[in-house]
Amino acid sequence: MDSRSNILLIFIRNPRLGKVKTRLAQTLGDAEALRIYLTLLEKTRQAALGSAAQRWLFYSDAVASGDGWPESDFEKLVQHGGDLGARMADAFRRAFAAGAARVLIIGSDCPELTGALLDDAFAHLHHDDFVLGPTPDGGYYLLGMRAFEPSVFEEIAWSTDSVRTATLEKIRVLGKTCTLLPELSDVDTEADWRKLEGRI
Repeated sequence: MDSRSNILLIFIRNPRLGKVKTRLAQTLGDAEALRIYLTLLEKTRQAALGSAAQRWLFYSDAVASGDGWPESDFEKLVQHGGDLGARMADAFRRAFAAGAARVLIIGSDCPELTGALLDDAFAHLHHDDFVLGPTPDGGYYLLGMRAFEPSVFEEIAWSTDSVRTATLEKIRVLGKTCTLLPELSDVDTEADWRKLEGRI
């Protein structure tokens, strides 16, 4: 597999006290929410480094240096656009414009993600138009495509339990194929964290 044709987009928030994992912070406090988020970032970094793809790291606010994401391994950028859908669409557009044949996007909330699963997702894009990794809450931890299709990010009620269903319906309407990866849990609440913390 030609890894130069594969680009992995990674969306993270700049880790600042009171600005990350706000639902966790409601019950655990800002400091513990930040500590957990830093743990999730480390798990995400390990997964990304385990993939053979090019890695583009998109910060929420500003590019940081000396933060454990080495410039030798990650192209560092800033998210652009309005809502989450617009920001993801912009990142995909930029990756395909740079010559990518297959592009995946992940966030930083899924500590069970691995480099092997990322490379498996890229492999699916050799014969399917889309690949999606579902989460139990109705969302997804990964979305990939082999041609830029911005409609899958439009008119989606982000952060609701309808995200995955709405996205898959848009893919169906396009007449495209989609492979579903194994379901993995993400971390949004204290209950989510308690279920996973002993396994990661």
